[in-house]
Amino acid sequence: MSERNERNEQPGRTIALVTGANKGIGYEIAAGLGALGWSVGVGARDTGRREAAVEKLRAAGFDVFGVSLDVTDDGSVAAAAALVEERAGRLDVLVNNAAVTGGMPQQPTMVDLAVVRTVVETNVIGVIRVTNAMLPLLRRSASPRIVNMSSGVGSITRQSESADVSMTGPISAAYSPSKSFLNAVTVQYAKELCDTNILINAVCPGYTATDLNGFRGIRTPEQGAAIAIRLATIPDDGPSGGFFEDAGVVPW
Repeated sequence: MSERNERNEQPGRTIALVTGANKGIGYEIAAGLGALGWSVGVGARDTGRREAAVEKLRAAGFDVFGVSLDVTDDGSVAAAAALVEERAGRLDVLVNNAAVTGGMPQQPTMVDLAVVRTVVETNVIGVIRVTNAMLPLLRRSASPRIVNMSSGVGSITRQSESADVSMTGPISAAYSPSKSFLNAVTVQYAKELCDTNILINAVCPGYTATDLNGFRGIRTPEQGAAIAIRLATIPDDGPSGGFFEDAGVVPW
């Protein structure tokens, strides 16, 4: 059965979409939300990996559905929104998890400008593209939530005050600034949406072992996913426009 033709009308079930959900933290976010009894869209651009993730999550007993989604492509994002609308008629939670590093090293004096463009296109513009496409569906939800997967390396406070590479990451002209950019965009969304019931926040998963960092992280993907799951499930009087990690608020 194709993704577009799948039907699972469950008006009382929370509907979520996680981008970049075929592996790593994104996969664990999808699993964590599925464990809550939610219906979760597994967004990913690679067909084989997406289908494998969906199969594995279903085998674990979760209600999931595949969503072909390349966050850098307008047509792909529009088609993803149409699929969610056809399947559920609304969206309750959007987790913008898809991201790239662009590869290292990224010293500002030597960085390839094409790398900077690629990273910003995925990590920032892709988030804006997906969020805006899904907003009409989110507005139909009783308690809509948006969670943007950022990183502590996007904290300008930490970058300027710490020499601890475990806190700041390596010198980076693309990846770290893209997360600072994403944080700033998150705040702007929160300001624009302040008179609505949509809550939007940025989160840091901590130094998690994924292929994004060559599996050098010290936290598991499941641990890294926990903060996104927490912010996806905050009550109606919860925060908006914040930046959070497991230990609490991350300084800007």
